[in-house]
Amino acid sequence: MSSILNLARLDRKLKRLPDAVVAKIRGEMEKAAEEIVGLMRRLAPVLKDEVRGRRRGALRDSIAWTWGKAPKGAGIVSQVKASMGGDLTITIYAGDKEAFYARWQEFGTVDMPASPYFYVSWRAGRKSAVRQIRKGVRDAAKSVVSSS
Repeated sequence: MSSILNLARLDRKLKRLPDAVVAKIRGEMEKAAEEIVGLMRRLAPVLKDEVRGRRRGALRDSIAWTWGKAPKGAGIVSQVKASMGGDLTITIYAGDKEAFYARWQEFGTVDMPASPYFYVSWRAGRKSAVRQIRKGVRDAAKSVVSSS
């Protein structure tokens, strides 16, 4: 009959792994979301003058991210989900009550050409975000294994 050496020590490390990995994944997801939202805000058009009571930069200011679901009234939504335990879903959104025209700005209308800012940024940042999260998982797993 064979036995695994240091089985108790291995078991302790494996039990610590999910907590450390989830914490690292959350941190990396937050960093990636901030980078993508920053790019979206830089690309979002700002109205040159006040038209119909809209304030300047309302669209730019409505672009944000949150854990879980987007707030009510968000016009454009994109989600990143991690397959680890717990609710690891980040939602990036644009548009609110004041910037209701977010979708029109992204896709255009009959009278207005498209001025994309949302999905362009999402596609540009998605691959680096996935790489960043994977690296966070590897680093967390390595740190748990190397400790104790």
